[in-house]
Amino acid sequence: MSNKSDQQSVNRRQFIGGTVAAVGALTIAPGVILHAATEDDKASSGASSEHRWGMVIDSNKCAEGCNACVDACNNEHGLEGHDRPETDAVWIRAVKLKDKQTGHVNRLVMMCQHCEHPPCVDVCPTNASFKRDDGIVLVDRHRCIGCRYCMMACPYKARSFVHEALSDQSVNAPRGKGCVESCTLCVHRVDAGVMQTACQEACEKEGHAAIIFGDLKDPNSEISRVLKSNNSVQIRADLELNTGVRYLNL
Repeated sequence: MSNKSDQQSVNRRQFIGGTVAAVGALTIAPGVILHAATEDDKASSGASSEHRWGMVIDSNKCAEGCNACVDACNNEHGLEGHDRPETDAVWIRAVKLKDKQTGHVNRLVMMCQHCEHPPCVDVCPTNASFKRDDGIVLVDRHRCIGCRYCMMACPYKARSFVHEALSDQSVNAPRGKGCVESCTLCVHRVDAGVMQTACQEACEKEGHAAIIFGDLKDPNSEISRVLKSNNSVQIRADLELNTGVRYLNL
């Protein structure tokens, strides 16, 4: 009995594999096409394990009352509000940390931490949440079913759910109602060879320079030099997620 069952399983896998290989794209609804990933697709994605993109954020330079990085992110990715803040997408936000003993307050910006071991990826039932070879954590909107398990798993509250119907979307960030989304480290810029995120660019224009983006694997990059010469911390280091975003002066 077990031999027959095993053979049926093998035949089923062979059938599914042959079907995926033969069909490059599958239409599941009008206007919605899922493409079967091929080796050529993976090779052209721009992601390479030779790099690991990350950020350093200096809380001492994060200026009180400044919202330039948040505005820049919203503009870059078309994250328009709908006069309902509780449902608006938030990819980056300013937070304050207060030491209960001393009363000292730190201001910093929080976004997806692009973990080496991302909990959002572990809990996703459809593999919609995934980590690229270069460390950038993303959401495949074709696969996202809106279950929001990843939002519950994220210890940084860094993900948003798209509640509203969308129009006039930015080409930099295709979005979809009913999907989860979060900071992409401006992956469209990275893949185009522009080594500066929108938030970093805006922060520099304001004269604060609190954000540094770069390649954590390149010992000669600015971010690597800063991390080597300064004591940096991870938010919730106890979780051992090895975040790609580090903070100074916390």
